[in-house]
Amino acid sequence: MFQASFIDRRWRHPALVPLLFLVLALLLRSFSFVAAVIDTDEGLYMLQAREWLRGGWPLVAVWDMHPVGAPAIFAMAMAIFGDGIWVLRALGAVCVAATASALFNAVRYAGGSPALGLATGILYIAHSGLLGGLATNTEILFAPLVGWAMALGLRGAVDALERDKAPHWRDLVVMGLLIGVALTLKPVTVFEGALAWLILVLPGFRYGLVGFRRLAAMAAAYAALCAAPTLLCALAYALRGEFALFLEGAFLAPLRYAGSRLSPADSFRFALVAALLLLWAFLLTLPALIRPRNRQGPLARLRQFGMLWFVAATFAVVLPGQFYQHYFLIWLLPLSLLSALGARQLARYLRPGMVVIGFQLLIGAVALDAWRVAALPRLDRGIGLGAPDPVRRTAAAVRAEIDPNDPIWVVNYHPVIYVLAEAAVPTRFAFPAHLAGPFYRVTGIDSSVRRRAAILIEAALDEQYELVATVPEERGPVEIWRLR
Repeated sequence: MFQASFIDRRWRHPALVPLLFLVLALLLRSFSFVAAVIDTDEGLYMLQAREWLRGGWPLVAVWDMHPVGAPAIFAMAMAIFGDGIWVLRALGAVCVAATASALFNAVRYAGGSPALGLATGILYIAHSGLLGGLATNTEILFAPLVGWAMALGLRGAVDALERDKAPHWRDLVVMGLLIGVALTLKPVTVFEGALAWLILVLPGFRYGLVGFRRLAAMAAAYAALCAAPTLLCALAYALRGEFALFLEGAFLAPLRYAGSRLSPADSFRFALVAALLLLWAFLLTLPALIRPRNRQGPLARLRQFGMLWFVAATFAVVLPGQFYQHYFLIWLLPLSLLSALGARQLARYLRPGMVVIGFQLLIGAVALDAWRVAALPRLDRGIGLGAPDPVRRTAAAVRAEIDPNDPIWVVNYHPVIYVLAEAAVPTRFAFPAHLAGPFYRVTGIDSSVRRRAAILIEAALDEQYELVATVPEERGPVEIWRLR
């Protein structure tokens, strides 16, 4: 009764649930289409993608301390739909809907009801706008890849536990490729990738469906599949004679970045801020974890799955040692599942006639509150909603002073200006924080020349440049200079 009354049978059609999730993602993330900048990293990936489409490869034409997966996905979207900001935000909505669909299917593979799967997906979509998630950042891009790999792993585990079926090689190949692509976006996905493999093979191994030889073969094949996309990228750069730049940007620089870890006190503070932003989702998990009613069956299986997944996600959050808010988006997949389980448990305490509506109200209230928290800063600042967008104004002012593809230098502002102003990059270090910000050490550039360089730049500005425009910005005016 609980299943059928909450979600009509027609929603079990395989195309309708993803469509519903896509519509919800576009609606609940609609504020993402307004401002030009939500997270400045997104603009760097966009610039790398633009240069790649023009023949300049990431890390060579435009440097970064990440693998090349994000600019590759951006480049594919921009090649088809153009380089408008809306293209990347629509890409983010599609990724969020695909992740919600993965969560829905994970619930169904475990034997959970369509209602529970739908609730899990809705909670993920609603919370994806928090923690900087309105930007199409790496955590949004790799979430569907990780989500589907975990769902397939869970399906294989259920087949072993309930149907005495050994894990299928087809599932392992798909999972390995999904995690392999995710690793080209961010190496922290290694933890969830490893967990997905363990979930797929260990039940079969425990019950004698998989022998030692097959287990070893599946481990080797999975590792090779996970490594394949990165190895192909390395080979492509090597054939161009640029392997050293690939190694530096995709591996050595991230290691230097992770080496400058925050103090335990700061780490705890940032984690607490993220947890408070997700407060209702965390509180909803408690009924599922404390004295659960179901200790066997699909719900118990989903609870254990969600807890293991959350542990792996926490390792992924902690690994870089910096704790930016968007890192905590990795929590959302298992957290949404555990929250939906908790809401179901709470609803069961109501009298029989109120169980369904109670479940609906709990999911709706928590989802609405998450959307409210994400929307309030956008409405308050009003950028693009009556208030001017300083990034677009700056780009327009620059574009008025140059010809298309003239080089400019964005010294201390958002790299998306290069794209919006149709300007060329003067140096491959186009992200200001890599040269003048707190992470200049990751570039490997000798910082001892910085003081002398600053003196030379100031002298050149005084003698050879003139100020032509100033754009008001929250953190201070943006100045645009040109040669006299």
